[in-house]
Amino acid sequence: MNDLLQVGAITTTHGVRGEVKVFPMTDDVSRFKKLKKVLLDTGGSYLELEITQVKFFKNLVILKFKGIDNINEIEKYKGRGLFVTREQAVTCEKDEYFIADLLGMTVTTEEGDLLGEVKEVLKTGANDVYVIKVSEDSPYVSRVTDKNKELLLPAIRDCIRKVDGEKRTMQVYLMPGLLGEETER
Repeated sequence: MNDLLQVGAITTTHGVRGEVKVFPMTDDVSRFKKLKKVLLDTGGSYLELEITQVKFFKNLVILKFKGIDNINEIEKYKGRGLFVTREQAVTCEKDEYFIADLLGMTVTTEEGDLLGEVKEVLKTGANDVYVIKVSEDSPYVSRVTDKNKELLLPAIRDCIRKVDGEKRTMQVYLMPGLLGEETER
C-alpha cells in the first residue's frame, strides 16, 4: 500500500502572487477546505506546503501556500502532484477504496481462476471502470478480444463481488459480454 495518496495536480499558476490552479483527484473537493498541509512532488522528493487559502473555480481548486508569494517560486511545479499521508486521508465508507490501493491487486473469478491484475481505474461518471491486465497464465487470456489483453470491468456490485485490501485480491463475476464474445439473442 502507498503511504501517500494523491489529492490533486497543479495545472498552472493563478495570478502573480504564487497561487496555483489544482485539478482535484478526490471525490470530495470540499476536503481541500479542511486540509492544512499537502506534500508537493518535486520530482525527487516531497516538499511540505502549508495551505493558507482555498478557492474554487469551475472544476479546479485554487490554492495559496505559506511562504510562496510570487509566480516564479511556484511556476516550476506545473504538472506536479499534491499528496496527503494516510493519516490525513478521508475515511472510506463500506465498499469504497482508494484507487492507489486497487492498483496492482490480483483479480480472480468467483470460481477461483486467475484473471489478472488491476492496471488502472477509469472515472466515467456513472461508475468507475477497472482496467484489468489479463495474465498470460489466465484461462481467459484467449477469450479476451482486446489486442492489449485488457478487460474493462464496471465497478458495480453485480460484477465486483469481493475486495480484500489486506490480501490485495479482488474477486469478480464475469458478466456475459465482458470478454468481448457475442451474447446470445
